[in-house]
Amino acid sequence: MEIRRAARLLTAALACVSASAIALPAATAAPTPHPAPTAGPGAFAAAPYTADPAPAVRSRVVDAAQKALVAHASAAHKADGDAFSVRNLVVDRDGAAAVRFDRTYKGLPAYGGDVIVHLKKDGTYASLATGSQASGAVSTEPQLPASSATKVSAGAFEGHVDSVSASHLAVQMAGTDATLVWETVVSGTRPDRTPSRLHVLVDARTGKVVRTKDEVSTFAAEGAAHATASKVGAAARAAAPTVAGTGQSIYSGRVSLDVTQSGSGYSMTDPSHGNGYTTDLNHATNGTGSVFTSSSGTFGNGSTSDPASAGADAHYGAAETFDYYKNVQGRNGIFGDGRGVPSRTHYGNAYVNAFWDGTQMTYGDGQSNARPLVELDVAGHEMSHGVSGALTGWDETGETGGMNEGTSDIFGTMVEFYANNPVDTPDYTMGELININGDGRPLRYMYNPSLDGRSPNCWNSSNGSLDPHYSMGPLNHWFFLAAVGSGDHGYGNSPTCNNSTVTGLGNDKAAKIWYKALASYANSSEDYHQARIDSLKAAADLYGTHCTEYNTVDAAWAAVSVTGADPVPGSCNSQPGSPSVTNPGNQNGTVGTAVSLQIQASDPGGKTLTYSATGLPAGLSINSSTGLVTGTPTTAGTASVTVTVKNTDNATGTASFTWTITGGGNPPGGCGNLPAWSASSSYVPGDQVSYNGHKWSSQWYSTGAEPGAPGSWAVWKDAGAC
Repeated sequence: MEIRRAARLLTAALACVSASAIALPAATAAPTPHPAPTAGPGAFAAAPYTADPAPAVRSRVVDAAQKALVAHASAAHKADGDAFSVRNLVVDRDGAAAVRFDRTYKGLPAYGGDVIVHLKKDGTYASLATGSQASGAVSTEPQLPASSATKVSAGAFEGHVDSVSASHLAVQMAGTDATLVWETVVSGTRPDRTPSRLHVLVDARTGKVVRTKDEVSTFAAEGAAHATASKVGAAARAAAPTVAGTGQSIYSGRVSLDVTQSGSGYSMTDPSHGNGYTTDLNHATNGTGSVFTSSSGTFGNGSTSDPASAGADAHYGAAETFDYYKNVQGRNGIFGDGRGVPSRTHYGNAYVNAFWDGTQMTYGDGQSNARPLVELDVAGHEMSHGVSGALTGWDETGETGGMNEGTSDIFGTMVEFYANNPVDTPDYTMGELININGDGRPLRYMYNPSLDGRSPNCWNSSNGSLDPHYSMGPLNHWFFLAAVGSGDHGYGNSPTCNNSTVTGLGNDKAAKIWYKALASYANSSEDYHQARIDSLKAAADLYGTHCTEYNTVDAAWAAVSVTGADPVPGSCNSQPGSPSVTNPGNQNGTVGTAVSLQIQASDPGGKTLTYSATGLPAGLSINSSTGLVTGTPTTAGTASVTVTVKNTDNATGTASFTWTITGGGNPPGGCGNLPAWSASSSYVPGDQVSYNGHKWSSQWYSTGAEPGAPGSWAVWKDAGAC
């Protein structure tokens, strides 16, 4: 493996260290105002979570989640006949986890029935979220014959139909409704020559189309394309040592490529990135194409005159995307299993798009075959469709489609910043070098989406009716505001919809929050308001409730007109859903004078609270049940006190303050044996102090105190005048 990539992978390892936690890097530092987004691998920290825990951790987490799902079946709207299978999971630094389940009903797929079980760090149940708010229990006897559903499905496809699969029954769950449907897959070509594998769900009673979802996701909205893409898996190829090759790419200049030596030549197969490989379709619209080879180890000449130039861009982009997800987001490959994926270049004739079909990336050559769509952010965009699809099962429908496309723009941009290529310099525009519109302008602008003439900057209720390549606008805008901030930071001026000012967190924190929202919270029918809730929960998990990160995420959502209630109560020093402690303010007291201070606290769930304190002045204690601090101070000084309040879920809240205790006054005047005085220093009989021109001698008064202890009671005698 070449040194450049080996250095990046040094920070990627995650390991189990106990039955309740995993060893992960330390948290990143607090943000500074308007941080300049830096680039390169060093600008990104390893994730404080992983989708690829040690086998023992995975087994323990899955077992705990399955038991929790059984114990909380009603919260999951479980019906007799339901079964659940694990789709994926994510484990946090402290051992807390989220496990996502797919549902079947009487053996039928139940779309929208996904369930996410959240576990506390000790493996006990924390919460449960569902993609639907009702049971999927329906009659499984269709009133519409399968043959009729097949005809309806073929009629729902716009374009040339190549084949129509046999129909099978499924359940579509949405909101509070569940419908028995026939599912049919129509394969063909859209009018713009993009291949399609359209899943059509037809109501098995009425014959109406309930939903359509396409396996193929494109970089741009429908424009001009043609094809029938064959489904090519990331076939296991013979393992071979990685060697360093060189690519003379079109958009990224001279780049290092991880390739395989084959005899006296070299091929674009990458063992260090899951055996991903890059092929030349030579303008065909099906098949795998031919893997690029070179006799010298150099691929391409930097222009379209050599087909391998585009191959170098695609191969480089695939490796950078793999590395970003593995080293930054703790995800080992697109599917989380270490496999690389194929990249097919030179698809069709003058096809002005690129697409992900569920198993591979495919790139057209653009207008007149002059501008192949193999730019780095396009590669990151397409592979990210695979990640979000594997995590959430998102399609291109409604606001969910906007979430899908916007997520790919977000992580395509992060791949560009991670690579920090000196030729294709990182920015917040999409496809700025491929000149897809022929006018030298980018396809999309994350900092101000409306500059493309079609995408809204701000969310409104009609957002879901737009093509997902435009309805993504508010998500792209939100991310830029969360990462960089409003105003002009050198990437273009970013306005806000509510005239607010937003200070960004930096790329790495914003991207980790969004990835954690997908991995731990997002459901299969995500919309903008749910995305706000999920990203706030993710921010609380990673950086604390109502801390800078949490507040910035919320402010960025408000700045694109997505608002709502606070989903995670608590304060910055607390954990999500933890008790809130009222700070009593700094306290004062006097040696020998009794005190009484009631600590005020509340729990968002009304749970029973226990109290403890560290740093209390000597002589004081706190009642663990009531939070009342009582006692008589015995020592002068200033103490730093922290009160901790814990609920029955072991979630805590804290309050910190100082408590200053002063000495118990001056020695009394007069002669002879004088009244007792609480000293603020250690004395033994015979010690003398000076006061008002007299010397006072200490004599013990029988109180049971240990001689010489601070604050002991003593009788003082004026040794100088009596």
